[in-house]
Amino acid sequence: MVVLAAVAALLPPAGPASSADRLPGARVVNERAGPSGLVDLTVDSPAPGRRAAVRLATPEGWDDRRPGDRRPVLYLLLGGDGDHLSWTRDYGVQDLPELRNVLVVMPEMPLFGFCTNWWNGGAGGQPGVERFHLDEVRPLLEREYGAGTRRTVAGESQGGFGALSYSARRPGMFRAAASFSGYVHPLMHPHAVRAGMDHLGLDWKALWGDPVEQRANWAAHDPYYLAERLRGVPVRLSAGDGTAGVLDPPDVEPDEEIPGLEDPADPFGDDVISPSETLMERESRAVADRLREAGAPVTTHFYAGTHSPAYWERELHHALPMLLKPLVG
Repeated sequence: MVVLAAVAALLPPAGPASSADRLPGARVVNERAGPSGLVDLTVDSPAPGRRAAVRLATPEGWDDRRPGDRRPVLYLLLGGDGDHLSWTRDYGVQDLPELRNVLVVMPEMPLFGFCTNWWNGGAGGQPGVERFHLDEVRPLLEREYGAGTRRTVAGESQGGFGALSYSARRPGMFRAAASFSGYVHPLMHPHAVRAGMDHLGLDWKALWGDPVEQRANWAAHDPYYLAERLRGVPVRLSAGDGTAGVLDPPDVEPDEEIPGLEDPADPFGDDVISPSETLMERESRAVADRLREAGAPVTTHFYAGTHSPAYWERELHHALPMLLKPLVG
């Protein structure tokens, strides 16, 4: 109860709006149109403290829109590598007929940014990834680019965490959320967060602090502990078990070894070649069970497979009907 009360104190105010909507700051400094209705924006943004990119896949009739026209929006969040172009380059979302009437928003994120405003020893500041995505990009697109208020969100890996965490932390902002191999329960494996950030030379405690001393801050971002806030949000969770699956090539190589990723008390199986994916499946199963306990609408797909874009593309196609249904009407 003490932790839950502390979590509530650390959450943003309920509702989609934020005081940051009213603050000056982010502005588009460059806009470039590309093929297949793609538009690349360069945003001068206080939250990450630099210029950052947003790619849009625009709907049919976009160029002929009139003032006041609004389109439903699907936000696609990227993984920890920070490559927001993967959704169009690797998955071709701009060519999907299901999305012809939807504005698809793909904002970038710093390396291992974890879709969060970093704690930085309690000082906050940069990188403010949640602020960039939700308090800068979102209102900017709604003011200047015809984005509507019917929104859904999906993401891969760390973006899957972001899809659920954002939906829970900002009730009413997103009408459905999907996670593909998402890092959706960080407090289940805090050693893995540390291992990944140590491996990249990042200060792991700058993210949310120490998982014991700042447990409430970790929990205030962890979808497992925010399940009650997702009662009205359809959620889809999918992940592989870390073994080779049908979409892996016959000569698939094991993931790069990351020291400290394995918990000696809960070792990986001998057939696991993608330990990160094994962790994502364990977390996704735990969150799915917790959502069901909370009465939240959740569907799942767990399978043999690795932490690989081939699976995320497949799972995006499976999730699209759920993600698009709340955008219609």
